[in-house]
Amino acid sequence: MVTSAHEGMHRIFEERPEILAPVFGALGIPFPEKAAAYAVTSDATETRPLVRHVDTVLRIEPSDGDDFLLAVEAQERRDPAKSASWAYYIAYLQSKYRLPVLLLVVCRDRATAKWAAGPFDCGARGWTVQRTHPLVVGPDNLPAVTDRRTAAEKPAMTAFSALTHANSAVGDAILDVLGHALAGMEQSAAQYFSQFLDTTLGTTPAGEKWRNIVSFVNYFPGRGTLLERTFNEGTATGEAKGVVRVLEVRGISVTDETRERITACTDLARVSEWLDRAGTVERAEDLFTDTPEAPESV
Repeated sequence: MVTSAHEGMHRIFEERPEILAPVFGALGIPFPEKAAAYAVTSDATETRPLVRHVDTVLRIEPSDGDDFLLAVEAQERRDPAKSASWAYYIAYLQSKYRLPVLLLVVCRDRATAKWAAGPFDCGARGWTVQRTHPLVVGPDNLPAVTDRRTAAEKPAMTAFSALTHANSAVGDAILDVLGHALAGMEQSAAQYFSQFLDTTLGTTPAGEKWRNIVSFVNYFPGRGTLLERTFNEGTATGEAKGVVRVLEVRGISVTDETRERITACTDLARVSEWLDRAGTVERAEDLFTDTPEAPESV
């Protein structure tokens, strides 16, 4: 069964390929800072009913060399069957795309990482016909990002570090610096990393820690960050219910259409204005008099 953490450990390479250079650097393998990365099909199925899927496959086009494929597998526990699967993936991808293939296995615990490093041999009678030697990244060799400057400059790598070290003692410190960096991010980036870790860390202690950080992290009003917008929309929703309640207590009829218009509004300034008017208007519809329409939220 594919878990959210499993999905996140390999999907982030496709969604945030900027982590490729620092991850390869942690493995001691040179990787160009300028390289194009494209997702290719992860379906390695040739016959039915046998179905085989690599977690993520990227075509890397380096600025300083020949193209190659990078197959990324997330592994959360030891699985003896994987040695054969990995050998198949590599042979299949090399045959199909006529490109060299590297296999990167991402682990969150040291025992699994040690096992995944292999090498895994295929042979008989004292002869090895094929050897699979994966690249493995895990808590032992992936740096834990615990300083604010790095978190602000490399949020994707910090998020990947948080996921990889989620079961380590240093995990909370990584989440703390990423939470601090979240407040200064552009809105879409903040939303991505907030949701990415919320989903991938799930109901684990690290997940609860992250949700607490996101709930209380400071933000700067007026910048339109994800956290500010979420706070304002939540406050607007509460005040909108208050507008309807004031009208009802005063005995003023509220049609379904008017109720929907009030409660659907997420503009805090407008809802506050309606709340002020709710105590004096004679009809619910009078709330909207001389109130310009706000642009639709996106």
